[in-house]
Amino acid sequence: MKPPVNTLNWFEIPVNDFDRARQFYSRLFDYHMQDTLAGPNRRGFLPHDPQGGGVGGAIVQGPDYIPSQRGCLVYLNAGDDLSIVLARVTDAGGKIIQEKTPVSEEQALGYYAIIRDSEGNHIALHSMQ
Repeated sequence: MKPPVNTLNWFEIPVNDFDRARQFYSRLFDYHMQDTLAGPNRRGFLPHDPQGGGVGGAIVQGPDYIPSQRGCLVYLNAGDDLSIVLARVTDAGGKIIQEKTPVSEEQALGYYAIIRDSEGNHIALHSMQ
C-alpha cells in the first residue's frame, strides 16, 4: 500500500454555540462559512481546496460534540503570515494562549501559536512566516 500524502483526512472541532463559533472562524479566516445539517449535527466548513489535495474540516454542533481544552490539538493553516490571522483572534472572541513561536530553532519549519476559540477549544495556528 502506498502511504497517503496526508495523514490527516478530515477533522471536526466541537462547538456549543454554532452561530458564535461560525462568526469566530469566519472572522479569523476572513471568509463566509457555509453550513449544513446532517441528522442532529450542524456543520460549518472551514476553508480548504479538496481538488488541490487540501485536507478539510468543520466546526460541528451536536449531542456528541463537546468542546474541550484537552485531547487532540489541531493545527490550522494560517496562510502566508501567522501574524495576520493571530491579530484577529481577540476581536473575533478568542484568546491567545501562546504567542507566535518558531517551530524549531534549527530548521525552517515556520511558526505556530495556540489560541482558545470562542467555544473553549485549544487550536493551534501555523504558517511559514
